[in-house]
Amino acid sequence: MTAWSPQPAASSEVTDKLHIPAQYRQPAVRPVGGPPQQLPTGLAMKRRNPVGVWLGLPLITFGIYTYVWYYKIHREMAEFDRRRVVPVAGPMLVLLFLSWTIVAPFVSLYNTGNRIADAQRAAGLRPSCSAGIGLLLCFAFGLVSLYYQSELNKIVDSYAGATPGATVPLRG
Repeated sequence: MTAWSPQPAASSEVTDKLHIPAQYRQPAVRPVGGPPQQLPTGLAMKRRNPVGVWLGLPLITFGIYTYVWYYKIHREMAEFDRRRVVPVAGPMLVLLFLSWTIVAPFVSLYNTGNRIADAQRAAGLRPSCSAGIGLLLCFAFGLVSLYYQSELNKIVDSYAGATPGATVPLRG
């Protein structure tokens, strides 16, 4: 019998529809105590005033702070949960250079809402951030930044006393 035989022989084992001949099977090994598994960690995010993010700082900086904030929250989400791939500069560049396409900024804002919900899951919270609500709020006086920052602050509040950039355990 060859290793590529369609029918398993009596001395072989079938696992997940994969035929493994007896001479190639690894012996069963019981795990020994060993060091404890380390929980995943990330860096704590910064708490920001949602009204300041939505109205105050964009007025003072003639709208430039909106792009700075968008970059910073993506960088913080990437550092918070390193298990997920979170683009850092890309979403801000989409808002800055592809606004003329009309669709691209909305896709970026929608994806940001999903990333915030993923970060809430990683913090062990029930995801309360809705990308759809965020998308609708961008038509209501640009309230999307106020909403998204409020949702990010829930993550920060779940790690009471953690300074921005401190290592925190991921619970989800």
